[in-house]
Amino acid sequence: MKYAKNILETIGNTPLVQLNALVDEVDALVLSKYETFNPGNSVKDRMALKMIEDAEADGRLQPGATIIEGTSGNTGMGLALVAIIKGYKLICVMADKQSKEKMDILRAVGAKVMVCPTNVEPDDPRSYYSVSKRLAEETPNSWYVNQYDNPSNALAHYESTGPEIWEQTEGRVTHFIVGVGTGGTISGVGKYLKEKNPNIKIWGVDTYGSVFKKYHETGIFDENEIYSYITEGIGEDILPANVDFSVIDGFTKVTDKDAAVYTQRLAKEEGMFLGNSAGAAIKGLLQLKEHFSKEDVVVILFHDHGSRYVGKMFNDDWMRERGFLEEEVSTASDLVKDHLEKSLITVKTEELVSHAIERMRKFKISQIPVIDSEGFVGSVDESALFTAFLEDKNTGSTPIKEIMNAPFPVVNAKTSLDEISKLIKNGNPAVLVALENGGHHIITKYDVISHIK
Repeated sequence: MKYAKNILETIGNTPLVQLNALVDEVDALVLSKYETFNPGNSVKDRMALKMIEDAEADGRLQPGATIIEGTSGNTGMGLALVAIIKGYKLICVMADKQSKEKMDILRAVGAKVMVCPTNVEPDDPRSYYSVSKRLAEETPNSWYVNQYDNPSNALAHYESTGPEIWEQTEGRVTHFIVGVGTGGTISGVGKYLKEKNPNIKIWGVDTYGSVFKKYHETGIFDENEIYSYITEGIGEDILPANVDFSVIDGFTKVTDKDAAVYTQRLAKEEGMFLGNSAGAAIKGLLQLKEHFSKEDVVVILFHDHGSRYVGKMFNDDWMRERGFLEEEVSTASDLVKDHLEKSLITVKTEELVSHAIERMRKFKISQIPVIDSEGFVGSVDESALFTAFLEDKNTGSTPIKEIMNAPFPVVNAKTSLDEISKLIKNGNPAVLVALENGGHHIITKYDVISHIK
């Protein structure tokens, strides 16, 4: 009989799957190294097992110990599976930008999860790097994995992922493309493939807000490039020891929006339900298509499974809130359709300025239409209130009608986006849309700007 003695024996030997619809304009055979077939549904299972086994072998990891690691989720899952089989406890430290699904999955397999803020410097005591190190120092019989600088990370891919790709392509692979985070995958695979054939090109996919691309091209670690980004699993604000820039031929950067959009497209057009870094990787490949020819065999590695992003990239409300959803916006009705359930906030002519200010504060808005018994007769916005305050510090008790501006223009639901933009450009803080049900909605500068692609 053929069977695995435990779940760890199913790690590796993942298939190569051809890409079709999304790469129809690429002059090459494009094959994906489909790492979700690992038991923890990600490529990180490989290095999690290797790092633990190497630590056991040299005595860093003792029986019954607590394993501690800062993770975006996938390494934590791999470590959790190994910890279960080998009898270790596990504490995973995560940044708060990671998906709730990842945190819930880690807890489901017995890991303790600690969440830290994303928008802090790496050496800030609140960062997940710092918290991981501190926990390791404070916890008896513990081992801090440190996947970023642990050489077993890259070695796992040198020993398994790289040889699998070489054998599966019968040595015909010409390009390898992968998102770069800790650097273990690109460095281990890149080193192995370059040893087999120095002409193989190794490309990394980076994200905006990360330092890899510029550092590789210039040798400059530019702190001005570091800022918060949404894409998960790739990019860094540090230079991990596992990133071997000498085996990397180049980087391409992918925006948060493109990564999210192509994550959805992989599912809908290729039937590949994958994670956020896969969307970034396929977009990165398309940005590099001029580097390929018909004879080339391009292997792109897909890290993890889409189930970890159901509340994010696969949630249209989440995508829409960030302006990532590919929707055609050409009329007033397109701009307001996602807010129709909200009532139009107004203020009456006889109400006081203090009432308008309180309404702005409560609903977090900057402008309000003014009404009387006949309908819309004026408007008030932050500029009008500021001017009134400069003229009279006690303006809060002044009736709105005494400081109000002209009413906002009213357009119908079919008015074009261009016409609305012109009205706002001509000095109107907002525009009112007359709806078919007789009600009205407001369009502001922000509503127009938020639909810039």
